[in-house]
Amino acid sequence: MRFTGQRTDSGELRDGFLTSFVNVSCVQPIDDIEEYGAILDGWLSILSQLGFHARHISIYGRVMVWQRRQVQGITLRFRHLDLTLGDIVLLWNADNPQCMAVDLGASLERLAWARTLQSWNELIFGPLAGAASPSTLDALRTATLLIGNGIMPAARGAGGATRRVLGTLTPESIRLGVSAAVRSTHQYWTTIAALAVPWPTIATTIEQEITRR
Repeated sequence: MRFTGQRTDSGELRDGFLTSFVNVSCVQPIDDIEEYGAILDGWLSILSQLGFHARHISIYGRVMVWQRRQVQGITLRFRHLDLTLGDIVLLWNADNPQCMAVDLGASLERLAWARTLQSWNELIFGPLAGAASPSTLDALRTATLLIGNGIMPAARGAGGATRRVLGTLTPESIRLGVSAAVRSTHQYWTTIAALAVPWPTIATTIEQEITRR
């Protein structure tokens, strides 16, 4: 879950961005730069098996070293045609450059979008696309994941993220309830990993939190 998705001037998330998504990633230490290239080559083979022809995939970015505290790195992005799929980061310890790692990541939803060329909102929200604003559906999607894992709304701690997500919703935006959206999203998340909290409890928690304000 991230609050950093790109947004339009009106505040809506741009196509291809979500507050919560399935992260397909490979994070592992490496001994030399050749392993970095081997991991990238292996990822290109995987993309090819998914239907992304290698000749349509390009790697781009600036070979500029960034630093965050004791970590330095270089970030390159890969795209299929004009759609960015994810990035691959080479990391090393600023004080000990021989201590290196690779962080390769992509969104499962974005991969599906590039593969199907389907409307983004229809791909993500299915039959509910158009039933409410994308921001409302995105908030319900994220809240379902959080509460489904037992992260209940709270003033502090992890629950603060749940409350922040639900804070974007208004009573008017869910006047007919949230059951349909929660049930649909709950089904999606449980195909990835089982959620501890059943969808009726999640729906009730969301509605109670919003009417509490």
